[in-house]
Amino acid sequence: MRFDAVLFDCDGVLVDSEGITNRVLRDMLDERGWAMSLQQCMDLFVGNTVTDKRSEIEARTGLPLTQDWLLAFRERRNAALVADLQAIPDIHQAVKAVHQATGGRIACASGADRFKVEMMLTQVGLAQYFAGNIFSGHEMPRSKPFPDVYLAAAAHLGVDAARCAVVEDTTTGVRAGVAAGATVFAYAPWGDGQALRDAGAQRVFGGMAELHALLC
Repeated sequence: MRFDAVLFDCDGVLVDSEGITNRVLRDMLDERGWAMSLQQCMDLFVGNTVTDKRSEIEARTGLPLTQDWLLAFRERRNAALVADLQAIPDIHQAVKAVHQATGGRIACASGADRFKVEMMLTQVGLAQYFAGNIFSGHEMPRSKPFPDVYLAAAAHLGVDAARCAVVEDTTTGVRAGVAAGATVFAYAPWGDGQALRDAGAQRVFGGMAELHALLC
């Protein structure tokens, strides 16, 4: 293994959750008068939190983004994830191999809230590999694209961020990994991944079965 630790994003890297979350978000924004397609919603929100887009949501709907609405969104999102969530193909074998190769020095560093991350990893059978090593951007001074969550994960593992590999799937996350000083590997199962390269990913790959070999 060329790296001392490997830091994984969660949504879109470990679990196939982005379509589910954005389906709920699209429906709830439509109820407030902002109609868009699922793809339009994903183009706008993937890699960002709902509150990152507060000003645009409020401008488009003409309504304040209240705490009650956010709680309702998370409740509906969580219910949809429980019903439909799947793991990313081949991720169990990939995580197990990387966990063994690093002596357990892996972490999940997500921009999502901790409850969601822990719920999803438990649901798809990956929680055992990340126990005690889960970091949420909601708990950091700044979330992605700032490097805080990756720097916190590296420090917790006792590894210099420059000796870490980061596995990401969005330009926002790639920029966060690069800003932390890590080497970023970008998962892009569709498309050519050029935007991820432009954001600073050293390598773009299309399947998790490739990951272990790329890191070695």
